[in-house]
Amino acid sequence: MRTFEDRVFLALVIAVSFAFGWILWPFYGAILWGVVAAIVFAPLYRRLSQAMQQRHSLAAIATVMIIVTMVILPLTLVGAALAREASGVYGRIQSGELDLIRSFQQVLDVLPVWVTGLLDRLGLGSLGGVQEKVSSALLKGSQFLAAQAFNIGQSTFGFFVNLFAMLYLLFFLFRDENTLSKRIKDAIPLHREQLDALLLKFTIVIRATVKGDLLVALLQGALGGLIFWLLGINASLLWAVLMAFLSLLPAIGSGLVWMPVAVYLLATGAIWQGVVLIAYGALVIGLVDNLLRPKLVGKDTKMPDYVVFFSTLGGIEAFGLNGFVIGPVIAAMFIAAWDIFSTSRHRNDDAIA
Repeated sequence: MRTFEDRVFLALVIAVSFAFGWILWPFYGAILWGVVAAIVFAPLYRRLSQAMQQRHSLAAIATVMIIVTMVILPLTLVGAALAREASGVYGRIQSGELDLIRSFQQVLDVLPVWVTGLLDRLGLGSLGGVQEKVSSALLKGSQFLAAQAFNIGQSTFGFFVNLFAMLYLLFFLFRDENTLSKRIKDAIPLHREQLDALLLKFTIVIRATVKGDLLVALLQGALGGLIFWLLGINASLLWAVLMAFLSLLPAIGSGLVWMPVAVYLLATGAIWQGVVLIAYGALVIGLVDNLLRPKLVGKDTKMPDYVVFFSTLGGIEAFGLNGFVIGPVIAAMFIAAWDIFSTSRHRNDDAIA
C-alpha cells in the first residue's frame, strides 16, 4: 500500500510541477535572464554584501541598480536606435534608393570566371537567377525589420512588464541565494556528488556563454560597426548588430558580413575602402575571438566548436534569441550527464571486479 501511495504522490508532484511550469511559461524569457544575471553577477553581489556587513537586501538592491545602469539601460538605448535604423533601411528599399539586386550584379561582374561558373551551377550566376531566389528573401527580410521596429512601439508595455518581472526575480535570487541553493539541492533526487557536478557545470557554462561568447560578440560587433561608420557605410549600427549576432557562431563569425561588403566595395571602385576593411577585419575583428575568448571562457570550460555551433543554431531555432544561451547549456548538461554516468558505471564495474 505504501508503494501505491508513493507512486500516487510522485505522480502528483510531477503533475503540479508541469502545471506550475505551464503558468510560468509566458514569463520564461524573464525568468531565464533573471537566472542568467544572478549567476553572472553573483560574485559582485557577494562582494557588496560583504562590504555592507551582510545586509543582504541592501546589497541585492545595489547589485540590481548596477545591472540596470551598466547593462540594461545601454542595451535599451541601442535597441531603440537599431529600430530607427532598421525602419530607415526598409524605407530606402521600398523607395528603390537601395537596390540590393543591382549591387549584387555589380559584384558578379568583377568575380573570377571559376567563381561565376560555380554560381551558375547554383542558379545564382545571373541577375535573372538571383531575382527569383533572392528578391523575395530581401523583401521578406526588409518587411520583417520594419515589422519589428513597429512592434517595439506597440509592445512597450509587455517589454516593461517582463523587464520588471526579471528585476523583481533577480532581487530575490540575490537576497535568498543560500536558502534557494540549499532547497534546490535538497529537492533534486540525485546523489550529492552528481548534483554538485551538474550544478557546477551549469554555472560554468552560463558564465562562459555570457562573459565569454556574448562579450566577444559585442566587442566584434562594436569594432565592425566602428569601421563601417568610419568608411561611411550606411546603416553601420544595423551591420554591427548583425556581426555581433553572427559572432556567436564559431567558425563562421562576423566575416559573413564584412567580407561580402569588402568585396562589394572593391567591385564598385572603392578600392582603398575595400582594402582597409579586409585588413581591419582580418587583423582586428578576426583576432578578437582568438585572443580574448580563451581568457574569458577558460580552456577547461570550452566545448568543441562543432558542439557550440550546432547547439547554438538549434537553440535559436527552438527558442528564438534566448536559444543562444539555452542551446549551449543543454549541450553542456548533456555532455556532463553522460560523463557522470560513464564515470559511475566504470566505478561500479571496478567495485564488482
